[in-house]
Amino acid sequence: MTVFLQLETAVLLLLLCGVGECARHALLIIADDAGFETEVYNNTVVRTPHLKALAGRGVVFRNAFTSVSSCSPSRSTILTGLPQHQNGMYGLHQGVHHFNSFDGVQSLPLLLKQSNVRTGIIGKKHVGPGAVFPFDFAYTEENGSVLQVGRNITRIKLLVRKFLQEHRQEERSGGETRPFFLYVAFHDPHRCGHSQPQYGSFCEKFGNGESGMGRIPDWKPQHYTPEQVKVPYFIPDTPAARADLAAQYTTVSRLDQGIGLVLQELRDAGFGNDTLVMYSSDNGIPFPNGRTNLYDSGVAEPMIISSPEHRERWGQTSDAYVSLLDVTPTLLDWFSVPYPPYSLTRGSLVHLTGRSLLPALSSEPVWDTAFGSQSLHEATMYYPMRSVRRGRYVLLHNLNYRSPFPIDQDLYVSPTFQDLLQRTQAGTPTHWFKTLRQYYYRERWEMFDTHSDPAEQTNLASDPRYTAVLELLKEQLLKWQWETEDPWVCAPDAVLEDKMEPKCRPLYNEL
Repeated sequence: MTVFLQLETAVLLLLLCGVGECARHALLIIADDAGFETEVYNNTVVRTPHLKALAGRGVVFRNAFTSVSSCSPSRSTILTGLPQHQNGMYGLHQGVHHFNSFDGVQSLPLLLKQSNVRTGIIGKKHVGPGAVFPFDFAYTEENGSVLQVGRNITRIKLLVRKFLQEHRQEERSGGETRPFFLYVAFHDPHRCGHSQPQYGSFCEKFGNGESGMGRIPDWKPQHYTPEQVKVPYFIPDTPAARADLAAQYTTVSRLDQGIGLVLQELRDAGFGNDTLVMYSSDNGIPFPNGRTNLYDSGVAEPMIISSPEHRERWGQTSDAYVSLLDVTPTLLDWFSVPYPPYSLTRGSLVHLTGRSLLPALSSEPVWDTAFGSQSLHEATMYYPMRSVRRGRYVLLHNLNYRSPFPIDQDLYVSPTFQDLLQRTQAGTPTHWFKTLRQYYYRERWEMFDTHSDPAEQTNLASDPRYTAVLELLKEQLLKWQWETEDPWVCAPDAVLEDKMEPKCRPLYNEL
């Protein structure tokens, strides 16, 4: 049956493209702070028919993780295949934060451009420097309004059309059929109440036609009531949080409608049958215990991959552990572009620790491990963490554990967090699964059994019954840190000495 499907696909591609003329293309869609509030992941309230349709033409991954729960660092890992501590994007790129990837990083758009793949980006870029992340076609916050290129789905649709039309014109004028890679980075459903409160906490009013809100012609706003929403375990079940989630749902619906428009443009331009489509998000949702955390609620991500050449598993789900570090290896594999040998910091050759996900589109692999690495979000939010997930267990290393966990600006002013603060100060029930003190102050090592304790509340790191598991995970995490040239590999109780032979020198600081 599998062989027959592969032959059928090959014949179809030949008929559609012509012998020797078919080029592979790729579309990467990344949402901003999106989670599992979609029909694909069994949320029966929020309406996301276009993501549901995409899932029917691809594989849905149920154990996908970002390696870092912060916008710029995550986007840098997506576009390089390297964790933030290796590529240099330690925190947010824009404004006073000013983090950049190392100049020598060989990014996905750079490698594709060098391999004659036409590259385009529409929406939120949020990474730098420009020389490391070059795109042939670019409409981002660097040359326009991120509200327009990231939330105005009509504008996004027209820019996708422009990119595809230019690609067709190039083919006609040059007689060359070459591949393209288009990266559409939606700004929905990121919060905007901290910067543009007039539009609502999630920009749910932006473009809805009300006075002063403007209009997005293709958007048909979907509204939800606080009573309708499904409150995740890690969010306080309060009226304030429910109203916050209802606003988020509205922008998730706009995201879905935008994805539908993008995919329709792809089909109308004749590229629907030779384009790999990947959908995910950069990090967890912007609620307490979510974004900026390496807990499951901060790093678990949606992931859908649709390939016209891998129809064997269309409509199926995968339990394999996959990561956003796998995006670059997958797309390099799709375009048959090799990863070049080069060095960054210590002289050893850089190599990708992620893997191509294309094999998982044909059969279920046995992949059970994912790593995490966070250093900063905003420049003042220094709280380095490392993690490894292996099967049912997760180990987190909080390097700065004697300091309170920092809170980012837009979460701080959010209705949910302000309500949590006020309830805590007043001594009234917070309806949250932990206290603020527990949230701020963490143990150095946290280990959880995610099968028996999916909310990650019972720390097993000091339980002697789990010593063997703890040591195994520590060893695996440390190996990955050395392999990826982590500058924090010796912290917090030693100093990395790497001038001669890399090693950890003890500080005797009683940690």
